[in-house]
Amino acid sequence: MKPYIRTIAWVSTFGIAMGVLEAAVVIYLRRLYFPGGFQFPLWAVETDILFVELWREVATIVMLAAVGALAGRQKGERFAYFVYVFALWDLVYYIFLKLVLDWPPSLLTWDILFLLPVPWIAPVLAPCIVAGTMIAFSLLAISHTTETRDVHLVSRERWLVIIGALIVIFSFTVDWVRFEGPIIMQNMSAHRRIDYRVGSFVPSHFPWWIFVLGEGLILAGLARFRARIKWPDALAPLT
Repeated sequence: MKPYIRTIAWVSTFGIAMGVLEAAVVIYLRRLYFPGGFQFPLWAVETDILFVELWREVATIVMLAAVGALAGRQKGERFAYFVYVFALWDLVYYIFLKLVLDWPPSLLTWDILFLLPVPWIAPVLAPCIVAGTMIAFSLLAISHTTETRDVHLVSRERWLVIIGALIVIFSFTVDWVRFEGPIIMQNMSAHRRIDYRVGSFVPSHFPWWIFVLGEGLILAGLARFRARIKWPDALAPLT
């Protein structure tokens, strides 16, 4: 057995458990605040509950990052494990919601992905595509890391992935930014109650072309990453 298989198994166990836990919390919240079903526009949630939810998001990311830091031997491998457990957590979350609530009814159903710094809103299919990409990258990096070899993105690959990721995030937030309009910074700095803003917001159109552009740049960077670690001599002059 390859040495990383056991680590992946334990990290996967944690990611699956975290996904189930995340879904369980959301199930409780939906039963309390959306007894008629989760759909836009959303019912207003108390500000103190929303504040706790924001910190829960932060705590979840910290927990996933800690697992990556503990699982990896090298810097690049630690990041890869974080990416892997994050993506697995996200996919299991949707799978468990589907099993328990039969939600989402389709992959094109709208969902709120994150709330920081503004709501990220997209059809469920979009984050699932991103999660699949993250798992493919992380497993590739982990499987090629050894005690003496740290596999990570180099400059050109890194910039392709970073720019692509920012474009993807923009596709998740652009509808909300358009809804808020020119007063978005004022609302954020004034801590205006986001629950009332969400309560009047209905997503109208997801910019798939922006999402595909960002995902394409990410895939381009990862394709070059794959070629470089599999055939290092061929791409050495371009590194």
